Amino acid sequence: MNIDEKYTKLKAILLSMKEVVVAYSGGVDSSFLLKVAVDTLNDKALGVLAVSPTYPSREYEKAKDLAEWMGARLSIIESNEMDKEEFRQNPINRCYFCKSELFERIGELLDNNLYKNMVDGSNLDDLGDHRPGMKALKEKGIRSPLQEAELTKAEIRELSQRLGMPTWDKDSLACLSSRFPYGETIDIEKLRMVDEIENFLFDLGFRDIRARHQKSTLKIEVRPDLINRFFEDDVRDKLLSKAKSLGYKYVTVDLEGYRQGSMNEVLAK
Repeated sequence: MNIDEKYTKLKAILLSMKEVVVAYSGGVDSSFLLKVAVDTLNDKALGVLAVSPTYPSREYEKAKDLAEWMGARLSIIESNEMDKEEFRQNPINRCYFCKSELFERIGELLDNNLYKNMVDGSNLDDLGDHRPGMKALKEKGIRSPLQEAELTKAEIRELSQRLGMPTWDKDSLACLSSRFPYGETIDIEKLRMVDEIENFLFDLGFRDIRARHQKSTLKIEVRPDLINRFFEDDVRDKLLSKAKSLGYKYVTVDLEGYRQGSMNEVLAK
């Protein structure tokens, strides 16, 4: 199928579902899915934004504003994955516990029988990475219409641009727990540290930012064409000062730059 055929298929999938609750984060994929759902189903589409210490703080107001721009009905809930010991221990299937918590909380909204379908923004490219959260989706009967329509990330960006969405060139979004190597425990203070560093770098104009937390070491990934900016004295000094103030002893920059799933490179294929 070409991109237009996939878009038509996506709308047909949503129409067949009649009403949907969309797990919405404000990222490229879930925003596009919510927009198409609203355009197709009107008030039979509801976006649910789950916030917790693992959600990047700079994204909250943006997500709310975008939902308003789309004309989407939005429910904001709190997810409590940090209450789960299994999640905090950060095993290689950490995302399973997070997704289970997320959809348990969203599922509570379906008790009123107004909505019968929960959907998420997983796309076709997500099938090629380590995604233990997919197991939770299957267990709870969550559908992924973007995957069903065989839409890739690049196609979703193109269609988002056609729809005039500001997210078409937005950085890839992932929860802050993905900043920690598997096996290193996650706590509120560590999440605050990486959140502050990423906000700091974002304000300096960096894109595709990941502040990887490795005990007392901060390893930074950014878009490859921006790496040279770290060698400007004022940027380097500001970054070192900020990182040291948060408690990091060592600060490094990954010369490969940002790439999706870099923390999964240590896993056996």
